Amino acid sequence: MKKQCQICGRDETQTEILPSIIVRPSVVDLIKINHPNWNMNGFVCSDDLQKYRKEYLLKLISDEKGDLSNLELDVINKLTEYESISEDVEKEFVAGLTMGEKLSDIIASFGGSWKFIIIFFTVIIIWIAINSYALTAKTFDPYPFILLNLVLSCLAAFQAPIIMMSQNRQEDRDRSSAEQDYKINLKAELELRQLHQKIDHLLVQQWERMAEIQEMQLEMLEEIKKSK
Repeated sequence: MKKQCQICGRDETQTEILPSIIVRPSVVDLIKINHPNWNMNGFVCSDDLQKYRKEYLLKLISDEKGDLSNLELDVINKLTEYESISEDVEKEFVAGLTMGEKLSDIIASFGGSWKFIIIFFTVIIIWIAINSYALTAKTFDPYPFILLNLVLSCLAAFQAPIIMMSQNRQEDRDRSSAEQDYKINLKAELELRQLHQKIDHLLVQQWERMAEIQEMQLEMLEEIKKSK
């Protein structure tokens, strides 16, 4: 007997054909809306099964959260197509940085280190010591060190926007990581739900088969009693 999909009519020579009994009841309910004659003893192709599984997941998420975001759509697409959703966010983010952005990150990292503080403090001490060595001597920046104040002001004026640019990129990096975590958690949640439904479906099937076997055993016992 040739196996044929109940939905599209294609047979096993054209696509992968699966038994309808593996389809979960929640997906079967969606299929029966468009195909009332659905038979659990029949067959379904992998393409149609994937389509209705995706439709079920879309309905499940939209009923709980309303309109779906691009992140949720991406998760559902990859889940139904059995694609990996994990990505190296840090590697992709670093690969997209320009030379100016990389330089600003280096400067911001150095400016927030103890090494910078020690070097900067040492320079200031040396500057003050040189210009205070002899109050009567002619120095390039005599007290109250106006040139030093100018240098410090210029340094702060340049350092502040560089640090802000680096912080903005860190926020983008954190946002990308948070989105990746959300996608992985959502996929795990959906897979767990499907797994629970599949287990429940298998338990119901086993119970029905056990009930049929018990009925057959009772019938055989009745026949044995009558034959005696």
